[in-house]
Amino acid sequence: MQRQVWKLASRPEGDISDGDLRYETEEIAPLKDGEALIQTLYLSLDPTNRIWMSDREQYMPPVELGAAMRGGIAGRVLESRNPDLAEGTIVAGLGEWATHVTAPAGTVSPMALPDGVDLAAAFGTFGGVGMTAYFGLLDIGQPKEGETLVVSAAAGGVGQIVGQIGKIKGCKVIGIAGGPEKCGWITDDLGFDHAIDYKAEDVGEALDRLAPEGIDIDFENVGGPIMAAVLERMKTFGRIPLCGLISQYNETGQTQGGAPAFWETMLMRRLTVRGFIVTDFAPRFAEGAAALGGWMAEGRLKTRQDVRKDLAKADEHVKLLYSGGNFGKLLVEVSEP
Repeated sequence: MQRQVWKLASRPEGDISDGDLRYETEEIAPLKDGEALIQTLYLSLDPTNRIWMSDREQYMPPVELGAAMRGGIAGRVLESRNPDLAEGTIVAGLGEWATHVTAPAGTVSPMALPDGVDLAAAFGTFGGVGMTAYFGLLDIGQPKEGETLVVSAAAGGVGQIVGQIGKIKGCKVIGIAGGPEKCGWITDDLGFDHAIDYKAEDVGEALDRLAPEGIDIDFENVGGPIMAAVLERMKTFGRIPLCGLISQYNETGQTQGGAPAFWETMLMRRLTVRGFIVTDFAPRFAEGAAALGGWMAEGRLKTRQDVRKDLAKADEHVKLLYSGGNFGKLLVEVSEP
């Protein structure tokens, strides 16, 4: 049996370029004890993919040159030598950019589908982005009723959920997104109080107008000038869950310009800034899934998935993350569910 798979051919310098990833066909080796063969149904494309392609300091080993590109997957067990994964089981976890994945024990687990929620929505909500939003905001941001929460990349996979949890917790929520369609969606459909279109208006001036009292929580996904504009307006004892710096992932060389001013602001306003990775909270994922599922069943949480077809175009689809071209959680449909 064969599979199609993307492999890392060279480490990108700046933006991901043609040739950095190579699409190949290869034979699938027989299963060993504890392994299961998964037919990939959906591949999750995430900002961290760019980090994994690099050899910079990171929270997991970089993808080795010539190795299959790493990614989150949802799929169906075709064959199993793992007693915990019966054939036909729908699973999700860490896999590869491939039509089929040989999953060692512990890398994927069965995935429950709530009533009325299709696989793409369940994977896009209860996978990494949902857990990132839930624990990042609640454990680190610690929102309180009446506080002001700012969410960058607010129409993305994580941001859309963060803002809605903020509203559930009684916050005034301001989302930053690119373009009138995204801004209208987060206010009209998701219930954010305000939206700032960073492509059409000055973020700092908009924040002065919408949050003249200052900002209590900055759920930071973007970095760069947008982050700087928010930091300048943080209240004393504000909290910053540092989820990502997507605007800087394709930068080469020094990306920490302006650090002295940042540290002075952090000191004088006694800010709490904590970087985190979703796997930090892995032992508590069941808690997060239960809460998110409950809010979804009550109609208090909506999510949007941006599903693209064709694994063979995954190298192009992933670039949407770094240009703001995706609208919702970015998934590739690898096989029809």
